[in-house]
Amino acid sequence: MDGLNFDEHGEPRLKRSYNLRFVGDWGGANFHRICAWLTQEFCDRAGPGSRTSILSFRDGGMEGLTQVHEGAVDLAIGNPASLMSKALTGKAPFKYEMPNLRAIGRLPQNDRMVLAIDPKYDIKSIEDLRNVKPAIRLATSTDDGTNFIGYVATKFLNAHGISKETIQSWGGRVLTRHRPEQCAALVESGEADGLLQEAIMTPWWWGLVESNKLLPLPAEALALDKLQKSLGLGTNELPAGYWKNIQHSLPALDFADFVSIVRDDIPKEVAFLLTWCLVGTRHLLEGQYKHLVSERSPLTTP
Repeated sequence: MDGLNFDEHGEPRLKRSYNLRFVGDWGGANFHRICAWLTQEFCDRAGPGSRTSILSFRDGGMEGLTQVHEGAVDLAIGNPASLMSKALTGKAPFKYEMPNLRAIGRLPQNDRMVLAIDPKYDIKSIEDLRNVKPAIRLATSTDDGTNFIGYVATKFLNAHGISKETIQSWGGRVLTRHRPEQCAALVESGEADGLLQEAIMTPWWWGLVESNKLLPLPAEALALDKLQKSLGLGTNELPAGYWKNIQHSLPALDFADFVSIVRDDIPKEVAFLLTWCLVGTRHLLEGQYKHLVSERSPLTTP
């Protein structure tokens, strides 16, 4: 690559300057942290006039990939990883083909999607839920064509023989927000008494379960098999004791890993340096999470 040199330490250096635009998340979550680390390490090794910017998205996150596809930005991050390749062929949840997208790195995050209900209903399984038909107020992410979480949540319910209309027929409601912590806040405030969400390592999940405001329900094997076949999302079991008051293992839907995505026409030397930074400076990102015990960390380290 003509635009690339290596210094005396074997680190890559770009001969010229570049301006790059990244898409993170809503502004306060892990994608922004990853982008901040990556842009810093890139600029340290690019030409002296190099500049980067990190954009926030407003809705559910899918717009990051479409902006890369359209050439409006240079890099976006997608999650869960197993859904991202569907963008190449335009399979749902994507609305059209984006064959020019390429992944340059996958960052590990051991996450699941879990359905949990207020213990007051005395429901121990999703079969109980279907039989009892409680008038639950279920908080989950918005399924509006922009939100990966909301899309998977709808498919999760459907695979278990439940829909928004089913819950409404029980006298219940489905309350939606884009961000996971906004959904958890509805339970905290008493506006909702059920939660279907990912980011299960976060303090709000731990607080809601360990204070007995929510009881997590095991996902059903048949439903998980359907989701594996339709979405490519596998089973990711929560071990016994993951929450201190849940002393049995809990089958759950995998919602793991972040993918860094660029276009296939990105300059080769830029793609090389970004990928080198993902690997060669990963300890600088890991250091921002090492104060957390591994099962409570939103980034798996090392």
